[in-house]
Amino acid sequence: MQATSLVYYFLLVSLCIDFSQNETSALLRRQRRRMRYRGLRRSSSAGHRSPRQPRMKLPAPVAVVPSIPLINIDDSVMGVFDSLIGLGGHESSYSVLPGKKGHCTANGMIMYDKAVWSPKPCITCLCSKGEVICDTTMCHPLKCPKTIIPAGECCPVCSDTASSLDSSIISLDDVTELSGDSPEPNDLDNTNILSSARTQTEKDELLRTEVVEFKEGHKKVEKKRKRKGKKNRQKYKAYHREKKPITRKEAAEEEIQYESDEDDGTFRMPSHSPIPVPPIEAHPLPSGCSTSDTTISCINAKLTQIPPVSDPDVTSLDLTGNSITTISDEAFNGMPNLEWIDLSKNNITSPGIGPQAFKILKKLKRLYLDGNMLVHIPSELPSSLEEIKINDNHLHAIDEDGLQDLKNLVTLELEGNKLSEANVSPLAFYPLKSLSYLRLGRNKFRIIPQGLPATLEELYLENNQIEEVSEICFNHTRNINVIVLKHNKLEEHRIAPLAWINQENLESIDLSYNKLYHVPSYLPKSLLHLILIGNQIERIPGYVFGHMKPGLEYLYLSFNKLTDDGIDPVSFFGAYHSLRELFLDHNELKSVPFGIDEMRKLRFLRLNNNKIRTVPPERICRTHINDDDVHENSEEENEESRLEHVHLENNYINTRQLSPHAFSCIRSYCSVVLKPQIIK
Repeated sequence: MQATSLVYYFLLVSLCIDFSQNETSALLRRQRRRMRYRGLRRSSSAGHRSPRQPRMKLPAPVAVVPSIPLINIDDSVMGVFDSLIGLGGHESSYSVLPGKKGHCTANGMIMYDKAVWSPKPCITCLCSKGEVICDTTMCHPLKCPKTIIPAGECCPVCSDTASSLDSSIISLDDVTELSGDSPEPNDLDNTNILSSARTQTEKDELLRTEVVEFKEGHKKVEKKRKRKGKKNRQKYKAYHREKKPITRKEAAEEEIQYESDEDDGTFRMPSHSPIPVPPIEAHPLPSGCSTSDTTISCINAKLTQIPPVSDPDVTSLDLTGNSITTISDEAFNGMPNLEWIDLSKNNITSPGIGPQAFKILKKLKRLYLDGNMLVHIPSELPSSLEEIKINDNHLHAIDEDGLQDLKNLVTLELEGNKLSEANVSPLAFYPLKSLSYLRLGRNKFRIIPQGLPATLEELYLENNQIEEVSEICFNHTRNINVIVLKHNKLEEHRIAPLAWINQENLESIDLSYNKLYHVPSYLPKSLLHLILIGNQIERIPGYVFGHMKPGLEYLYLSFNKLTDDGIDPVSFFGAYHSLRELFLDHNELKSVPFGIDEMRKLRFLRLNNNKIRTVPPERICRTHINDDDVHENSEEENEESRLEHVHLENNYINTRQLSPHAFSCIRSYCSVVLKPQIIK
């Protein structure tokens, strides 16, 4: 009888223990689901954030992780990958991969359903039926006087191994995590669960076993820990300053029921309190600023100084339209990886920029300082710069060292300053071994600046006081392709015959709004675009385009003083086979010029706003072909006209008297603009 009673007693005890363990497991599942739901909500809200409303990336904890194991739901290792962090350290973007049986994609890699990985140290993600749920590892507080973080771990341990044997210092969860074994589920309050599931004796026995394993692992990382312990501890503290403990009340409010078969024991619950660290002053962004993964934007935010930001992930900083006056030497110390800075429309002065302000930025490529009060180009600019804009300032000098070490600079814009040949050194541009785009408009130059880089391709000098183009100006710029000299004081006899005639790559010249009376001679052989709008040109000399190869394609002579006598029968010689657009509007022509009917590639013709009274049948469209012409060049002469648009409005043409063959080569009559006309 006593034996039977004993059996019943043991059965009853076993049932109670099983019931207690089941209750504990159920509670743990609920807590894990809450954490997953939080991670899902965070990732979902981040995924729907507008790109124009960027957010600030806080510094993430860093640990040395040589490889990250991916573990299945049953703790079997799927494989080991080096890292899932995006290129350049950017945060990976997670998205659901449709139609793949619940697979997920992370940074271009496909993850199977229920796979677990770590995109960043101390962050664990789970693929659950096509959705990625991420959680951050939190650590228990330690009571020992000195702690260290072993290499490859997230949580600190006591530096004194003997003190770590006390169960009040290291919890069971800490030992399990450090030993590398598969962890058991933990609640927010480990003490309460352990007391209901095991006796104190069982806890102590299990703790001793785990501590032995911990000691063995502890010895292996002893050397690495001494080297990197200090660095990891600092990063760990910075990370925990931004985290808040999750209480039971908050977890209960956010609870979402999921299917019980999703439980995998992977996610650990954070403790009530993070490890205490000394308070460090935080620098939140000022109001009016917005952030994204790599960009901080503070446009028109009424700032008086550069905001003190400490985030190495930031690559773009836009501070346009503020009241910043100074840039200290330490202004960008917290953003050493900046690639683009826009400080346009501030009140920055040259004395207000520290001599070492930009030196730390070894990756800086674009620097915009338009609309400030600079009198000198900032010193010690990083050699990585590819583009500099300092338009609309008060620059009044560039010495030979002003642009030193900028061997990678491609674009330089210095428009709207007080620069001239008197205050720009002939050696100023010598260090610029890669410069191809130079803008010096709206300055005080009277001649073309000397010492232009050999790599230069585009030069803009509009709105200066240039009176002369000498024959040595472009001797070393064999790659130059575009020259813009509009709104200057050039006359054709002040352009040297050898100034640019031998250039082989010069395709576009803009001489609009100068003091030219004739189309300049000795134009470059390679010229395709010639813009002469707004001069006082009265004449196009004969054969002026005859030496060009492959030939001029665009000729703009609008707003000049051309008359019938100013256009010779051979004025367009050399361009008949190449001209595509011819603008002769707003001149003083009384008839359609000769030679237009021979321009077989002409598509756009403007003759509006002249004094033309009639359009002879063969002046624009050829009605017949001479036998001699056919014999000499039958293929070219038989080619159909390509005219698409003809403008003849605002002349003195009586449209009723026009010949029906005047526009016979134009396929659509709606492309001929004849109205309105001036009636006397």
